Amino acid sequence: MSIAELFILAVGLSMDAFAVSVCKGLSLGKIKLKHMLTAGLWFGSFQALMPMAGYFLGTFFAELVVKYSHWIAFILLLLIGGNMIKESFSKSEEVSGSMSVKVMLMLAVATSIDALAVGVSFAFLKVNIMWAVLFIGGITFLVSAAGIKAGSIFGSKYKSKAELTGGIILILIGIKIVLDGLGIL
Repeated sequence: MSIAELFILAVGLSMDAFAVSVCKGLSLGKIKLKHMLTAGLWFGSFQALMPMAGYFLGTFFAELVVKYSHWIAFILLLLIGGNMIKESFSKSEEVSGSMSVKVMLMLAVATSIDALAVGVSFAFLKVNIMWAVLFIGGITFLVSAAGIKAGSIFGSKYKSKAELTGGIILILIGIKIVLDGLGIL
C-alpha cells in the first residue's frame, strides 16, 4: 500500500472521529487547547490500536483465507463505507460537552470499530503494520483536534458531509483493492 493510499485510508477512517469532534466542539462552546489535545489523543490512539488488533486477528486466519483476501478487504471496506454513508443521512444525535474518561472511551471505541476491520484487511495485504497504525493514529489525532476547533467555529453543519466523504473514500479503496486482486489494475 502506497503512502498516498494509506493517507487516503487514514483520512477516510478519521471522518467518524472528525464528525464527533465537530459536535464536541459545538457543545463545548469556548474551547481550549486541552480539549483539542484530549480529543486527538483519545481518537488517534484508538484509531491506531484497533487496526493493530485487527491485523493480529487477520494474521491468525490469513493462511486460511489468503486466496480470497482481496474480496475480504473489499467486502469489509464496502460494509464500513456503506454504513458511514447511511449514517450521514440519518438524523444527527446530540453529543454532550463532557470530556470525561467514560464518555471519551465510549466515543473512541465507537468511532474506531471500522479501523478494526481495516486492520484485518491489512493482514491480507501484507501492510507494514507499525508504520500504518502510527500514520493512521497521527492523521486521526490531527483531524480530531481540528474537528474540535471547527465545531466551535462552524457547528454541526458539516457532520454529515464528513461521514459521507469518509464512506465514499473507504468504498473506493475497497474497489481498488479488489481490482488489484483480480489483476485488473
